[in-house]
Amino acid sequence: MQIQIEDRLIGDNNPVFIVAELSANHNQDYNIALKTIEAAKEAGADAIKFQTYTADTITTDCDNEYFQIKHGTLWDGMTLHKLYQEAYTPWEWQPELKRVAEELGLVCFSSPFDMSAVDFLEDMNVPAYKVAALEIVDIPLIEYMASKGKPVIISTGIATLSDIEEAVMACKRMGNHQIALLKCTSAYPAPYEDVHLNTIPNLAETFNVVAGLSDHTLGIAVPIASVALGSKIIEKHFILDKDLGGHDAAFSLDPAEFKAMSDAVRDVEKALGRVSYELTEKTKKTKEFARSLFVVQDIKEGEVLTDQNTRSIRPGHGLHPRSLKDVLGKKAKKDIKKGTPVKWQLIGE
Repeated sequence: MQIQIEDRLIGDNNPVFIVAELSANHNQDYNIALKTIEAAKEAGADAIKFQTYTADTITTDCDNEYFQIKHGTLWDGMTLHKLYQEAYTPWEWQPELKRVAEELGLVCFSSPFDMSAVDFLEDMNVPAYKVAALEIVDIPLIEYMASKGKPVIISTGIATLSDIEEAVMACKRMGNHQIALLKCTSAYPAPYEDVHLNTIPNLAETFNVVAGLSDHTLGIAVPIASVALGSKIIEKHFILDKDLGGHDAAFSLDPAEFKAMSDAVRDVEKALGRVSYELTEKTKKTKEFARSLFVVQDIKEGEVLTDQNTRSIRPGHGLHPRSLKDVLGKKAKKDIKKGTPVKWQLIGE
């Protein structure tokens, strides 16, 4: 299974698609946003992703108990509207940031949080849409994204199996089968024991889609490990400098960390390779140091080969060790010096 975003084939045996999430890590400073995109390219990202909303398109300005954040998050004590006012990426920035990203060779797309954001992103001609974890239950929004005929990447952070199925079917009802599902744990940061990476191959098999990971753990171990389990997309929050602070800084990677992750992902891809029992030329040479049968004490002509004067040792220039039982008890045809590989022509009855 694979999807295509611009000229990138994602899935099957294609390279893992590494996405740097800009999120709120610009701190409302356009120049920081610009430098962050440039740094993401240098750190090995294939794509940069925005979030397209305003405080008023994602929630409403209300401070009653329903809108207070108080669930043990990094943002406790704020209202939703206040958080999103501080965290959103100004829409007027996004076309120019996309242009810069594409000039650098990055794919640029976004998570829209309402239908007006989809329309805005259509005008920007984004090549794909991302359904944020908390939006997976907004079926009309997913249908609207899918109706545009572009790949839809869905985070599953708060979703039950039936929620995921409903979202996938929403895309398919719109005739859109370019779907990817990202295993996600909607906790910030996410504890390792709550990640359950083994879900990734199950997502791919259950829904016949490209599967990957949207990761909120600290560090880079989890996304690297996900590649071995078949992850074809990795999304990770990216920040220019953690000293900038901000709402997402605590679980974002800085350029050095992101580069280490990207390099490790590429190394794992190479190491996974294919099912193979062939020996490389280097391995064949190394095999010369494997065990074989050698004479380990001087043996006179006519003397019997015993387990004292003949052993299986390294290197591998003598008979195969399986022949030891057939060699012991035989007589030497001539004098044999210690360190001589055992060959059949040296042995009589």
